[in-house]
Amino acid sequence: MPDTNQVRSSHEVVLPDDVTDPLLWRTAYDVASAHQPDETGRCPSLLCGGQAAPCDTLVDARRAMRLARAGAADAPRTSSHDAAIPPTRRREAA
Repeated sequence: MPDTNQVRSSHEVVLPDDVTDPLLWRTAYDVASAHQPDETGRCPSLLCGGQAAPCDTLVDARRAMRLARAGAADAPRTSSHDAAIPPTRRREAA
């Protein structure tokens, strides 16, 4: 039987104090991590087909992360609520 325990990037991050829905926040964090733009500014996910960043999925994941936090309904998009969103990954040239 295959090992079903996977370590997700959201489990390596400290949950922000104002999160009211930890499951939503962690799931959205993992989705946002998987859809960070590559060095060409495009989403590397096969599901996005090379969309320019930010892809629709990344935008939705960031929104879900905001909604999982207290006061999210009245929080502006550029608030400190976005501070825990995964940073853009930069791949090293091979």
